[in-house]
Amino acid sequence: MSIDQKSDSRIRVMLAKPTHDCHDRGVRLVARKMRDAGFEVIFCDFLVSSEIITNVIEEDVDVLGISCSAGGHMPIFEDLVAAFKKLELDDLFLIGGGVIPEDDVTELKEMGVRAVFGPGTSPEDAIEMIKLEFAA
Repeated sequence: MSIDQKSDSRIRVMLAKPTHDCHDRGVRLVARKMRDAGFEVIFCDFLVSSEIITNVIEEDVDVLGISCSAGGHMPIFEDLVAAFKKLELDDLFLIGGGVIPEDDVTELKEMGVRAVFGPGTSPEDAIEMIKLEFAA
């Protein structure tokens, strides 16, 4: 469902910290900044891929941001991208963040991840990218 078809015109963003990765200070800051920018933000901690997929569907989000800082990000993104294709959720705006090696960033973008925001990136960079994507 596109943003203009929803009754609430705010962009719905889910930020998820998958599995055992407890380094969540940065993503919590991003969540606050996105909320302050007018987005509706749903934050989920310590979920496996199938739980993230279920939440994306139940919450009907426009954007999914995955934060990974402890490795293990490739299987998570692979699971998510495959599930979203199977469920025909190709319009979901998928972004990543955290400590992700540059070689993996290239592969993630080839898989369909729209952007990966690394350490030191300003939350405003992600906010502006999302606003541009959903500008009417």
